[in-house]
Amino acid sequence: MGLRPGRTWEPIFMTDAVAAPQTRKGRLELTLRALVLGCLLAVIFTAANTYLGLLVGLTFASAIPAAVISMAVLRAFKTSTIWENMTVQTVASVGGAMSSIIFVLPGLVMIGWWLEFPFWQSVAICILGGVLGVTFSIPLRRALVTGGGLPYPEGVAAAEVLKVGSRGSEQTESAVRENKSGLWVVVGGAAVSAGYALLVAGRVFAGEAAKFFKLPTALGGGATGMGFGMQFALLGAGHLIGLTVGLAQLFGLILAWAIAVPVLTSPDTVAWLTAHGIPSIASTLPAGTGAEDLAGRVWSREVRFMGAGVIGVAAIWTLIKLAGPLVGGLTSALAANARRNHGEALELTEQDLPIKLVGGISVVCLIGIAGLLAWFAQTAPALAGSTPLLVIGGLVYVVLIGFAVAAICGYMAGLIGSSNSPVSGVGILAVVIASLLMLGVMTIAGVPADPSIIAFALIVTAVVFAVAVIANDNLQDLKTGQLVEATPWRQQVALIVGVGAGAIVIPLILNLLNQAFGFEGGPPAIVEGAKTLAAPQATLISALARGVIGGDLRWDLIGLGAVIGVVIIILDAVLEKATGKKIKLPPLAVGIGFYLPAAVTTMLVIGAVCGWLYDKAVSSTRYADVARRMGVLLASGLIVGESLFGVFTAGVIVATRDDAPFAMLPEGSTWPAMLAGIVGFAVAVVGLYAWTRSRASKV
Repeated sequence: MGLRPGRTWEPIFMTDAVAAPQTRKGRLELTLRALVLGCLLAVIFTAANTYLGLLVGLTFASAIPAAVISMAVLRAFKTSTIWENMTVQTVASVGGAMSSIIFVLPGLVMIGWWLEFPFWQSVAICILGGVLGVTFSIPLRRALVTGGGLPYPEGVAAAEVLKVGSRGSEQTESAVRENKSGLWVVVGGAAVSAGYALLVAGRVFAGEAAKFFKLPTALGGGATGMGFGMQFALLGAGHLIGLTVGLAQLFGLILAWAIAVPVLTSPDTVAWLTAHGIPSIASTLPAGTGAEDLAGRVWSREVRFMGAGVIGVAAIWTLIKLAGPLVGGLTSALAANARRNHGEALELTEQDLPIKLVGGISVVCLIGIAGLLAWFAQTAPALAGSTPLLVIGGLVYVVLIGFAVAAICGYMAGLIGSSNSPVSGVGILAVVIASLLMLGVMTIAGVPADPSIIAFALIVTAVVFAVAVIANDNLQDLKTGQLVEATPWRQQVALIVGVGAGAIVIPLILNLLNQAFGFEGGPPAIVEGAKTLAAPQATLISALARGVIGGDLRWDLIGLGAVIGVVIIILDAVLEKATGKKIKLPPLAVGIGFYLPAAVTTMLVIGAVCGWLYDKAVSSTRYADVARRMGVLLASGLIVGESLFGVFTAGVIVATRDDAPFAMLPEGSTWPAMLAGIVGFAVAVVGLYAWTRSRASKV
C-alpha cells in the first residue's frame, strides 16, 4: 500500500483512471484515527463476546454500539464523516465477531491436546481463516448484499444509527441529542448489567431459577424441568434476535424439554429401548436418580445430538437455496473486474478490491494454512508419515467447505442478522465432515486411532469456522456500507484490520478464563471449586469429533434430528405460504432451542418478548423510530456490561486465587437469593425500558 496526496489511505493498486472521477473531494473514510479507535473497540467487544460465548453459547453483533461510541468520540474532530464512523464500526464489529472461534478452539483443551492456548498458533488460525473469510465474502457481496433481496436487519439498523448521528450537512440538533442520549443508554445499560452481575457474584441474588420434576405415571413418568437464567446479557441478546427467532427457539425448547426429554426418561421408553438393544443414557443411571440429574444427562447426551441433526439439515437446505445467487455473484464480480481492466469507471459503491488481488491474498492465506497444518502433522508422531496427504486434503476442505459455509452464514446474516445466524450449527456440520475425512485418511494411510487425529480435525474445523464467522459479520457490515454509500474496497481493508485486532486478543482472554474457570474435560482451574465454563458449542463439537473418529457417535439421534429438521423445513414453507411470509419458523433457530440450555433459551425468549412489547408500546408515539434505536442500544449495553464484568472477574480470580472474590453472603441461601433475584431482575428490567423510553421522548 502507498499514500497519495489528497487521499486517505488510498492503495496504489486503485488506478487514477478508475478512482479519481468517483472520489469526492475531502472525503475521509479509511483514516488512521478511525482504524485506531476501531481496534480499541474491537479489543473490548472481543473480550465481552468471548466470555458471553463460553458462558451461554451466544455472541452479539457489536456494530451498533461501536457506531454510537465512534460518533461520540470522533465528534471532537470537526472533519469527521459518516464514512469514518463506518470504518470504526466495521473494524470493531469484525473484531468482536472473531470471538466466535471460541466455539471450536476450547475443544482442543477439552480433549486434552492443549493444556493452554498457545498464542501464535491460536492467532494464526484466527488470522488465516479470518482473512480468507473476508476474501470469500467479496464475491458474495454482489450475490447477497447488492442483488440478494435480503433484509439484513442489523445492517439496516446500523446504517440508520450512522445517518442520524454522524456529522454532516443534514445533521440536526435532534440528531446530536440522540447521539448523546444513545451513548448514555449504552453506558447506563452496561452499568446496571454489571451491577446486577456483581450482586449475583456476591450471592445476594441468584443467577438462575430452575425447577426439575418427574411427571405423573399417567403422562409417562419421565423427568423434565423449567427455568431461566437471570442474566441481563441474555435479556439483551433476546431483544436483538427479535420475536420471530425467539418464538422459533421456544418451539425448539418445547420439542426438547416437553417432548424429547420426558419421552427418553420415561420408564416405558427406557424398557422398550433396552429390549431392542438401543443405547439409553437413562438405563445406565441407578434407580432413584433425581429428576434434575436424570433430565440433564439425557438432554446433554441424547437430545442435543438431535438438535445437531436439525441444524445440519437446515444448513444444507440453506446452501441448496443459495446455489443460484452464488453463481450470479461470482459472475458479477468477474464482469466488474473486466470493466475495470478496460478502464471503465465504476461507481464508488461498486469498487471492491480487484479480483486478482483477492485471489492473491487468498493464495497467501492458503499457503499459511498449509504451513500450519504441516507443522501440526509433523509434531504428532501418528500423523507425521501422512503429512502431504493431510495438508492437501486440509486445503481442499478449507476451500470447498469454507466457501460453502461462508455463503450459508452470509445468507443467514442477511435473513435474520449476524447475532442470530447460528454459525455454531455450521461448525457442527463442518466438524462431522472433517472427522469423516480423517477416518478416510486413517484407512488410506493405515494410521491407528490417536488423539492427534481428533485434534487435527478440530484444527481444520477451527480454520473453516473462522472463515464462517467473518463472512457472517462482513456481509452485514457491507450492507451498512452500501446504505451509507461507503466504498466497498475501503471497508474490505478495514475488515482485514479488524480480523487482526480480534485475533491477537482471543488467546489472551481464553487463557485467562481457562485459568480462572476451566473447561469441561480440560485442566482444573487454579482455584478448587471454581464454576467451570459451559462452552456448550465447543463441548458438542469436540464430542462429535471424538464420536465420529472413535466410532461411537449416536448417528441414530442425529438422523432422528435430521428427520425433525426436514419436517420443520416443510412446516416453515407451509406457514410462509399460508400467511404471506408473516409467520416463519426458522429451522436453524429451532435447532438452537434444542441444544442450548433451557435456562438460556427461556431468557432469550423473555428478552425477545420484552423487546417486542417495548417496540409495540412506542410504535404509536412521535419518537417511535428513535425509541426503537434506543432499545437496540440498551440491549447492546446490557450484553457488554455483564460480559466485561465476567472477564474482570476472571482476572480477579486468577490474581487472588479465590473462586468467589466478591462474595458478600455465605453459601446456602438459595431460596432467599432466588426470590430476591427474581424481584430485583424484574424491577430493573421495567425501570430500564421506562428510562430508555423517557430519554427517547426528549430527543
